[in-house]
Amino acid sequence: MNNKKILMLSWEYPPNVVGGLSRHVEGLAKALTIIGYQIHIITTWVEALPMYERIGNIEIFRVVPLNEGDSSFIRWVGGLNLSIVHQAMDLMKEHEYALIHAHDWLVGAAAVTLKEKRQLPLVTTIHATEHGRNEGIYTEMQKKIYEQEKELIHHSDKIIICSSSMKEEVLHIFKIEPEKIVMIPNGIDTSIANITYKKEILEKFPIHKKKKMVFSIGRMVNEKGFHTLIEAAKEMERSRPDVYFIIAGKGPMLQEFRHRVEVLGLNNIHFIGFVTDDEREALFKQCYLAVFPSLYEPFGIVALEAMAYSKPTIVSNVGGLKSIISHLHTGLLMCSNNAKSFIEQAMMLLDNEELAIQLGESGKRMVDTMYSWNKIAEDTHRVFEETVMQIRL
Repeated sequence: MNNKKILMLSWEYPPNVVGGLSRHVEGLAKALTIIGYQIHIITTWVEALPMYERIGNIEIFRVVPLNEGDSSFIRWVGGLNLSIVHQAMDLMKEHEYALIHAHDWLVGAAAVTLKEKRQLPLVTTIHATEHGRNEGIYTEMQKKIYEQEKELIHHSDKIIICSSSMKEEVLHIFKIEPEKIVMIPNGIDTSIANITYKKEILEKFPIHKKKKMVFSIGRMVNEKGFHTLIEAAKEMERSRPDVYFIIAGKGPMLQEFRHRVEVLGLNNIHFIGFVTDDEREALFKQCYLAVFPSLYEPFGIVALEAMAYSKPTIVSNVGGLKSIISHLHTGLLMCSNNAKSFIEQAMMLLDNEELAIQLGESGKRMVDTMYSWNKIAEDTHRVFEETVMQIRL
């Protein structure tokens, strides 16, 4: 593959971080440039960010959706895709790309249009599905998103997914040929654990230095299962006064969770909202254990982040999470949507510091070995080469 110039499409890209997709695209793009790729990323513009930015061999082009401010999310996505196509067509006057790499349905219409207009190979990474998030398709909006996912998947030459459970999900929902799918896990920058932070960075948060912190982070949506931790905090308030919960992240259910905590009169659980990258890293370092109680999780990159800090990690036995953790070897598994199950696993770690340290260390070794971005970039490079070769035949 002589041409190593890739056009990557992602609706979010740092510092615009909505979920794990943004960090995935950044980590992959950086690692691909190390093995010789030149990456052009088209993404959404947000206030205060430059329209164009170059970082090493990554060039970032930010676009404003044609109908910015539209109250309809589906129409807003449509406007974003039109702007992506305009930007891409301008770039294609000067650049010849080997292929397009799209991330999820939000850029699907643009990816399919560009593939057809310029006869370029299309590789798509599916990070999650609407069917999986909602355990079915019920509303008009869900149906529209499903149709856009289906269109993108069927027009893609190769589909990258992050876990075996995600592969089963995509095969079951979209009925495509198994040979079209390649499994490559998400990666993580394993050097993050070496970053130091100033002690005052956590001063604004309710940190108790003499108590053990249980930490979690994610979007404030039902599928992340944070209601389970509220139930657990209620159960543990009297029996474990040495333990408290810090949960970070923003999203539509943040105020609902805060209200629930207030109604229950709990003082041992705090929903602290959005945190910066530095604050996030400091919280990982400060915590005694991390937990991710998702009801649905195609992969679960935050679990890898916790493990990179050598923290004992508890995850739900769902989706990609259960393939990351080997119970009692690299972490602990809990039943999803089950506060008692979490409490059982947490007590094991809280009462046995030696086990907690051991699981944290073995989890870190596993992350360093299997989930480095260098390995994932090499695997992705092979998919790119294979796709280009197949198109030429």
